[in-house]
Amino acid sequence: MVRLAKNYNQGFLSTSVIAQDENIPKKFLEQILLELKRAKLVNSKQGTAGGYYLLKSPDDVSLADLYRIFDGPIALTPCVSLNFYEACDDCVDEASCYLRNELINVREKTRKSMMEATLTAFMQKK
Repeated sequence: MVRLAKNYNQGFLSTSVIAQDENIPKKFLEQILLELKRAKLVNSKQGTAGGYYLLKSPDDVSLADLYRIFDGPIALTPCVSLNFYEACDDCVDEASCYLRNELINVREKTRKSMMEATLTAFMQKK
Protein backbone atom coordinates (compact mmCIF):
# COMPACT_ATOMS: atom_id res chain seq x y z
CA MET A 1 0.00 0.00 0.00
CA VAL A 2 2.87 2.37 0.74
CA ARG A 3 4.29 1.71 -2.73
CA LEU A 4 0.88 2.43 -4.31
CA ALA A 5 0.56 5.55 -2.15
CA LYS A 6 3.88 6.85 -3.45
CA ASN A 7 2.50 6.44 -6.96
CA TYR A 8 -0.91 8.01 -6.17
CA ASN A 9 -2.37 9.84 -9.21
CA GLN A 10 0.67 8.93 -11.30
CA GLY A 11 -0.69 5.92 -13.16
CA PHE A 12 -0.66 2.20 -12.64
CA LEU A 13 1.85 -0.16 -11.03
CA SER A 14 2.15 -3.75 -12.16
CA THR A 15 2.36 -6.53 -9.61
CA SER A 16 5.85 -7.30 -10.94
CA VAL A 17 7.08 -3.78 -10.21
CA ILE A 18 5.53 -3.71 -6.73
CA ALA A 19 6.83 -7.19 -5.89
CA GLN A 20 10.35 -6.27 -6.99
CA ASP A 21 10.40 -2.82 -5.34
CA GLU A 22 9.02 -4.10 -2.03
CA ASN A 23 10.67 -7.54 -2.07
CA ILE A 24 7.33 -9.37 -1.80
CA PRO A 25 6.63 -12.71 -3.50
CA LYS A 26 4.39 -11.95 -6.50
CA LYS A 27 1.81 -14.66 -5.72
CA PHE A 28 1.47 -13.41 -2.14
CA LEU A 29 1.18 -9.81 -3.37
CA GLU A 30 -1.57 -10.77 -5.82
CA GLN A 31 -3.63 -12.27 -2.98
CA ILE A 32 -3.18 -9.13 -0.90
CA LEU A 33 -4.15 -6.88 -3.80
CA LEU A 34 -7.31 -8.93 -4.43
CA GLU A 35 -8.36 -8.43 -0.80
CA LEU A 36 -7.67 -4.71 -1.06
CA LYS A 37 -9.66 -4.57 -4.29
CA ARG A 38 -12.63 -6.31 -2.63
CA ALA A 39 -12.39 -3.70 0.14
CA LYS A 40 -12.45 -0.95 -2.52
CA LEU A 41 -9.10 0.55 -1.50
CA VAL A 42 -7.38 -0.29 -4.79
CA ASN A 43 -8.47 -1.00 -8.32
CA SER A 44 -6.76 -2.35 -11.39
CA LYS A 45 -6.63 -1.86 -15.12
CA GLN A 46 -5.93 -4.73 -17.48
CA GLY A 47 -3.45 -4.61 -20.33
CA THR A 48 0.23 -4.00 -20.95
CA ALA A 49 0.08 -0.45 -19.56
CA GLY A 50 -2.24 -1.49 -16.73
CA GLY A 51 -1.72 -2.36 -13.13
CA TYR A 52 -2.97 -1.38 -9.69
CA TYR A 53 -3.69 2.02 -8.22
CA LEU A 54 -5.14 3.51 -5.03
CA LEU A 55 -8.78 4.54 -5.12
CA LYS A 56 -8.42 6.88 -2.14
CA SER A 57 -5.89 9.52 -1.22
CA PRO A 58 -3.05 8.24 1.00
CA ASP A 59 -4.35 10.71 3.60
CA ASP A 60 -7.65 8.81 3.68
CA VAL A 61 -6.32 5.27 4.15
CA SER A 62 -5.44 4.44 7.74
CA LEU A 63 -3.75 1.60 9.51
CA ALA A 64 -7.15 0.87 11.09
CA ASP A 65 -8.66 0.35 7.62
CA LEU A 66 -5.94 -2.10 6.65
CA TYR A 67 -5.92 -3.90 9.99
CA ARG A 68 -9.66 -4.54 9.82
CA ILE A 69 -9.34 -6.03 6.32
CA PHE A 70 -6.61 -8.51 7.20
CA ASP A 71 -6.89 -9.05 10.96
CA GLY A 72 -10.49 -8.16 11.84
CA PRO A 73 -11.56 -6.14 14.86
CA ILE A 74 -9.36 -3.67 16.66
CA ALA A 75 -11.12 -4.32 19.97
CA LEU A 76 -9.65 -6.93 22.31
CA THR A 77 -13.05 -8.54 22.89
CA PRO A 78 -16.08 -8.83 20.61
CA CYS A 79 -18.42 -7.17 23.13
CA VAL A 80 -16.64 -3.80 22.70
CA SER A 81 -16.05 -3.99 18.95
CA LEU A 82 -17.57 -1.25 16.80
CA ASN A 83 -17.69 -3.24 13.55
CA PHE A 84 -17.63 -6.87 14.76
CA TYR A 85 -19.79 -6.73 17.89
CA GLU A 86 -20.89 -9.97 19.54
CA ALA A 87 -22.30 -10.39 23.03
CA CYS A 88 -20.03 -12.24 25.44
CA ASP A 89 -21.10 -15.75 26.39
CA ASP A 90 -19.90 -15.26 29.98
CA CYS A 91 -21.47 -11.86 30.58
CA VAL A 92 -24.84 -11.67 32.30
CA ASP A 93 -25.16 -7.89 31.96
CA GLU A 94 -22.86 -5.69 29.86
CA ALA A 95 -23.89 -2.59 31.82
CA SER A 96 -22.46 -4.00 35.05
CA CYS A 97 -19.40 -5.69 33.52
CA TYR A 98 -16.31 -4.35 35.28
CA LEU A 99 -14.04 -5.07 32.29
CA ARG A 100 -16.15 -3.58 29.53
CA ASN A 101 -15.63 0.14 30.24
CA GLU A 102 -11.87 -0.22 30.47
CA LEU A 103 -11.75 -2.34 27.31
CA ILE A 104 -13.75 0.37 25.53
CA ASN A 105 -11.12 2.91 26.63
CA VAL A 106 -8.34 0.67 25.31
CA ARG A 107 -10.21 0.19 22.03
CA GLU A 108 -10.70 3.92 21.59
CA LYS A 109 -7.07 4.78 22.28
CA THR A 110 -5.89 2.05 19.92
CA ARG A 111 -8.41 3.01 17.24
CA LYS A 112 -7.46 6.68 17.48
CA SER A 113 -3.76 5.89 17.05
CA MET A 114 -4.46 3.55 14.15
CA MET A 115 -6.72 6.11 12.43
CA GLU A 116 -3.99 8.76 12.69
CA ALA A 117 -1.45 6.42 11.09
CA THR A 118 -2.29 7.00 7.44
CA LEU A 119 -0.41 5.87 4.36
CA THR A 120 0.94 9.40 4.10
CA ALA A 121 2.53 9.02 7.54
CA PHE A 122 4.13 5.72 6.50
CA MET A 123 5.50 7.29 3.30
CA GLN A 124 7.30 9.92 5.34
CA LYS A 125 8.97 7.27 7.51
CA LYS A 126 10.25 5.04 4.76
